Amino acid sequence: MGDTEGRIEQFRKMAAEDPENELGHFSLGRAYLDAGRYDDAIASFGRAIDLNRGTPRAYQFIASAYVKKGEKDRGIEFLSRGMRIADERGDRTAGEEMRRSLEELGIASPRLAEPEAARALGEGEVFCHRCVRIGRKLGGEPMRNALGREIGEKICQLCWREWIAMGTKVINELHLAMADPESQRVFEQHMREFLDLESGVGDRGKG
Repeated sequence: MGDTEGRIEQFRKMAAEDPENELGHFSLGRAYLDAGRYDDAIASFGRAIDLNRGTPRAYQFIASAYVKKGEKDRGIEFLSRGMRIADERGDRTAGEEMRRSLEELGIASPRLAEPEAARALGEGEVFCHRCVRIGRKLGGEPMRNALGREIGEKICQLCWREWIAMGTKVINELHLAMADPESQRVFEQHMREFLDLESGVGDRGKG
């Protein structure tokens, strides 16, 4: 629990210092959810949704908090909304996870269709895991490790540039010392969450 409380404090500070930081509120919601603080998780995910209504994962996790709190109908409502957004974006991974959650709650939902954009990539293009669109490849690996290879294979140039800006905020607002292994771990976790690489899905967008 100590580690969870430390994460809560980190992300609470991050969200307080930059109230418009969607990632800060999302990460705080995840930490609250892990701690079983469902009302707090709902508030944080709700704020993340207010800042960006097009992120399926926020709907998925707020629904989980409602269900664990015993408010099944509210959970179904957010899962259904999240599935529609996932379908619009072509985010089959999040959409299928929410569809299965609805089935576990007794609600039958159709499978999401495979996005057309995932089937035909041109030279130098990638089907990006974050924006779920075809974009330009980075042209190389941003780091010389497994995560760098994953980013090079799955993330477009635009989303990577957005992360560079957000990563600077993460370092400054959490006061991370990048020579410290724990700071590196926290930074990498934020990077994975921002780029939607946390679940390790690796086959979207492959012919």
